[in-house]
Amino acid sequence: MSKITALHKSWLQTPGYDEAFESSRIEFELARQLIETRVKSGLSQGELATKMGTSQSTIARLESGASMPSMRTLAKFALATNSQLQIFFKPA
Repeated sequence: MSKITALHKSWLQTPGYDEAFESSRIEFELARQLIETRVKSGLSQGELATKMGTSQSTIARLESGASMPSMRTLAKFALATNSQLQIFFKPA
């Protein structure tokens, strides 16, 4: 079990943690996908930032899951990582 998985499991015992985690699940999942895509494309945060015309700190914020990026930013990300952006809904 990874350290973060163990921490998450212990934090679930904290009152209110599970509700807060669930309310941020989309942001964390998007952040995970952004990191995974960047790494698979072989780019560092700095290299990706250069390709997107932004700063490394902006890429770090994108990957933190602290906020939702705009569609324009996601489109730039896809282009810079030679990826195709797809957005869809699936039944819960």
